[in-house]
Amino acid sequence: MIEMTEPLEWRVNGISTILELRKYCCLRTIMTTEERPARMVLLLRQTLGKPELLDLVARSDAMDVDVEDLRPNKKAVVYGEHKVMSEITAGLHNGRFHQGKLRVNRYNPFEAYVGSESVGEEILIHGRQDMNRAFDGDVVAVELLPQSSWVGSEVGKIADRDDEEEEEQVGLVPASADDAPREFKLEDGKKAAGRPTGRVVGIIKRNWRQYCGSIEPMKMPGGSGGTVQALFVSADRRIPKIRIQTRQIANLIDKRIMVSVDSWEPTSRYPNGHYVRTIGDIGDRATESDVLLIENDINSRPFSEAVLACLPPLPWSFSEEEHLKNHAHLKREDLRHIRIFSVDPPGCRDIDDALHCTPLPDGRFEVGVHIADVTNFVLPNLPLDVEASQRGTSVYMVERRIDMLPKPLTEDICSLRADVERLAFSCIWIMSSEAEIESVRFTKSVIKSCAALSYAEAQARMDDSRMMDGLTTDLRNMNRLAKIMRLRRIERGALTLASPEVKFEIDTETHDPLDVGMYQVREANMMVEEFMLAANMSVAGKILKEFPSCSLLRRHPEPTPQMFEPLLRTAAAVGVNLDISTSKALADSLDLAVGDDPYFNKLIRILATRCMTQAVYFCSGELSYPEYLHYGLAAPLYTHFTSPIRRYADVVVHRLLSAALGLSSLPEQLRDMPHLTSLSDNLNYRHRNAQMAGRASVELHTVIFFKKRPTDEEARIVKIRSNGFIVFIPKFGIEGPVYLVGKEAKGSSGSSNDGMWEVDDEHQIIRSTDGSRTFKVLNTVRIRIEVVEPQPNRQKLQLTLIM
Repeated sequence: MIEMTEPLEWRVNGISTILELRKYCCLRTIMTTEERPARMVLLLRQTLGKPELLDLVARSDAMDVDVEDLRPNKKAVVYGEHKVMSEITAGLHNGRFHQGKLRVNRYNPFEAYVGSESVGEEILIHGRQDMNRAFDGDVVAVELLPQSSWVGSEVGKIADRDDEEEEEQVGLVPASADDAPREFKLEDGKKAAGRPTGRVVGIIKRNWRQYCGSIEPMKMPGGSGGTVQALFVSADRRIPKIRIQTRQIANLIDKRIMVSVDSWEPTSRYPNGHYVRTIGDIGDRATESDVLLIENDINSRPFSEAVLACLPPLPWSFSEEEHLKNHAHLKREDLRHIRIFSVDPPGCRDIDDALHCTPLPDGRFEVGVHIADVTNFVLPNLPLDVEASQRGTSVYMVERRIDMLPKPLTEDICSLRADVERLAFSCIWIMSSEAEIESVRFTKSVIKSCAALSYAEAQARMDDSRMMDGLTTDLRNMNRLAKIMRLRRIERGALTLASPEVKFEIDTETHDPLDVGMYQVREANMMVEEFMLAANMSVAGKILKEFPSCSLLRRHPEPTPQMFEPLLRTAAAVGVNLDISTSKALADSLDLAVGDDPYFNKLIRILATRCMTQAVYFCSGELSYPEYLHYGLAAPLYTHFTSPIRRYADVVVHRLLSAALGLSSLPEQLRDMPHLTSLSDNLNYRHRNAQMAGRASVELHTVIFFKKRPTDEEARIVKIRSNGFIVFIPKFGIEGPVYLVGKEAKGSSGSSNDGMWEVDDEHQIIRSTDGSRTFKVLNTVRIRIEVVEPQPNRQKLQLTLIM
């Protein structure tokens, strides 16, 4: 019988055979020739009847197991030899080589970038040859090519329909420049001016991990039990195919499996690896969702007993006697008499914010944002806190939520549900009737929400003139103040960008998608957002004043002019002039970008969004004050305070604020700038991965939805290519390539290939050579959306022009 223990250790009849096999591989070089066969025979006898266990052994060219030797024959060198570390070190010192982390283009696995401080900008790496066996995330040494060989990305053509590995995919619209395909303006369609291009000459630090995917379809061998070679295709397109040896090919061919990389020799086109475990059946929704979680390094395991032991006993309720006995130093303010309410998405159970808006006799307002006091229950350095810090954030998939904290906290003890007493951390302002903040105070509190409204319910109350109750009046007052605050932010230069959010209706039994459409944003949504932003800004100022070198803040770097180039080219092609000199100038020019299409302005804003990098957490001591700026919000200071149930950054900020108010001492590690820097790096990593997993879940369910429902829908052209164009489908928030029938076009430079289409790149137009059809960027076209299977087990969305 085989059983798995923690950590990964397979046992056969109590003998750790795999560990012994791996030990054999390591010790082989120091064994005598006489010792090797006897030791190996013993190990093979232990695996008798379980040949699949041999798949778990890391591959080694030195293993002379008594099976058919399937090692590749000696070949010509495919890749260059990596430089030894001493040569790399010397080259880095004398400026010949440049160090950085290699990032493979998510949209083109044959293009990568290495951020290098010594060069001052990203170094472009073109093709597998120059990537030289480097994986995404590896720290590499790069040598610049001669400047005559510096080339730009070939953005003029959609990848060949027949080259599956290079073909562009249909997916969600990129949410930022971090997600969008890289583009560089080409001169005469040939070379990018001054774009540093290089090749990898050595690996400084490997980033190999376990990869999810499937076996490439292959002809099944005759017989049984023999070792065969197979190619593993990762679910992550950035990862090259991996060659594995297996004795259980029949059991793996239709499965999602996990594989580890062992080596990549310069004589081999593919890296060598070995099978780790089976995840489930290809095409099964639960299996595919598990793959997304694993690929994005999301911890979805149940919370441990040690973590759960940190929770207070259930049912929990607020006890004044217990509070006065154990927490009198917190000076918790009793706000249970105030009319407090929450406004959230429908069905929300983890309610971490609530609001109040009380008119004062002199015409001013007391406005409060009340946030779940998570740190009252998540104490520093206990197992619950350590687990939350490692998870970093909750992850929202289409069909489920993976919590940062256990459900008894997120949905009960901390959740600010209606008609129950809950602990909060409150930010309370006195505001003028024109939404000017006259004063702000922060306090630990106990509240009792009178209503947990959905956005639709809150909006319905505000819109119904017949409703004049106190709660509805509070909502209207708050909404009026929020509109003034929003306009004031925009006047300061805050950007009103757009990103299409997709909402699914899910079958409660099968969890399959029943319907899909764009998420509707109401005034109620924007009202809540405005006061959350204000609370975050107020808290940022308070904690930075008290802890200038160790505050956890959030910044949004200003985009470079180069990042705006795709947007400016598209806008110019349709007669729109955008001013990118400042965020205020951009905001004003976006407001003026209008056309006959009612969706025109939103589309321009979506294209602007993808020019921005994502906002990031940082330690205040790392940077100078001007670098703290949040560009998108036009805010000199910003942090996250309002969602501690689902973001660990907010937990840290709550501790900073509590210490700043003298309510508690600041944990020692939060005073340590290197620790806080490391923590912020992990939070950025976890936040990014959670976003990617959520987007991948939407894309998976979009494929499931359209598999049974081929659909015709309107789309907008967002980019012209030489053999087609890229379209955006507003109703479903997806983007992808549409191929035009016929040969590739001839470019506006005049280089002809006798194509059926010709491209005017400057004006972003593609027209048929006979003049019968013309397509221009931002034009509306009708598209058929359907699911195809170009290769076994590789379903994908395909967009086809309806002529």
